[in-house]
Amino acid sequence: MKTNAVIMTGPKKLSVESLVVNEPQVGEVVVEISYSGISTGTEKLFWTGKMPHFPGMGYPLVPGYESVGEVVAASPDTGFKVGDYVFVPGANCFGDIKGLFGGAAKTVVTSAGRIIKIDRQMGSDGALFALAATARHAIVGFGNELPDLIVGHGVLGRLLARLTLIAGGNAPTVWETNNERLIGAQGYEVIHPKFDKRTDYRSVYDVSGDPKIVDELVGRICKGGEIVLAGFYPGNINFAFPAAFMKEAKLRVSAEFNAEDVNVTRSLIEAGDLSLNGLVTNIEPAKNVANAYENAFNDPKCLKMVLDWRKAA
Repeated sequence: MKTNAVIMTGPKKLSVESLVVNEPQVGEVVVEISYSGISTGTEKLFWTGKMPHFPGMGYPLVPGYESVGEVVAASPDTGFKVGDYVFVPGANCFGDIKGLFGGAAKTVVTSAGRIIKIDRQMGSDGALFALAATARHAIVGFGNELPDLIVGHGVLGRLLARLTLIAGGNAPTVWETNNERLIGAQGYEVIHPKFDKRTDYRSVYDVSGDPKIVDELVGRICKGGEIVLAGFYPGNINFAFPAAFMKEAKLRVSAEFNAEDVNVTRSLIEAGDLSLNGLVTNIEPAKNVANAYENAFNDPKCLKMVLDWRKAA
């Protein structure tokens, strides 16, 4: 079995190529992908060549871990049936091509335990499912302190703000330095940090991915305040100890979502409590992959770029 897939052979070197797909084994399903999202975190680091070393990562690889599509083959033991619409957080099914991500392809084979059944009506918004679950995981993490300041008004920052309001929290302040992203708030305020004079925030959630921002945030929290690192950071996190010592600052790193986050996020979306509207701003045919990646990472108006695989061979 062959399929078209995005293959990245090095920094800024990517194209859509025909690849051999592993034959499905017991407990695996075959999914025909409709849409796959482009991550502005880890995928951008691969695209720029700045990704820190992680086991199983490297070139050449098939990127993508935010895919949605339809099950086209599944054995009865999987619990899925043909026609189910599912979220696919990547697939490792391309032989020697690294597939730690592996979701940016027309057809993938993956373990049934990894995919998540979602409402077909979500369409391309389904590609946001992992980000929504990640945001939910950050909010209900250890300490369970809702953010009163969120740094970054991209997709993850907007999801954090929306979930904070759903949880009954006060409207958080959101920082954004890019003028193109100051708009789009729903029930909260977005400002440039230079116009914010507060230094008594209880809980600050950073999704900027800037490893140098901690010193700035330490100066903005109250005594005993918490800084939650909810983005992905390519470099070491360094900060001046004396200021953090005086504030008795708490630092928390938010990791990946789990099964509970998946179930709760799905319920919030299906009930209409959590809206994903307005977050997917750009959709490109998969054949235009080079242009799509360029815009995803360099166009500040692009919150989320999604590849459309529906007409791909």
